[in-house]
Amino acid sequence: MKLEKLKGDRKLEIVGMNEKIMPDSMMYQEDYFVVLENEQPEQFLTVEELRVKLKAILLSRQDNLPRELVKFPSIEEQVQHLLDTSCELDVGPGQYLQWYVVRLEK
Repeated sequence: MKLEKLKGDRKLEIVGMNEKIMPDSMMYQEDYFVVLENEQPEQFLTVEELRVKLKAILLSRQDNLPRELVKFPSIEEQVQHLLDTSCELDVGPGQYLQWYVVRLEK
């Protein structure tokens, strides 16, 4: 699935999951991510900035990890798993954290 929209003078292309709920191969060509959180404006982050954000969240939740992350012994592996397989993290009731690969073109 691709979604394009204009953001100021830039074209924004959001590359998400395809219809079979498998990661689109273009997701591995990361330029930037748009990060969506409740009650926050959208943020554009590099892959490294997103890693830092996810790592900080997971550091505070090691005693309450999502089931699919428990099997990974290090926070770095947990973050990599999220980046490779997901586009959201359950951060609590009524809250959300989502990220989508985007390419910004002038």
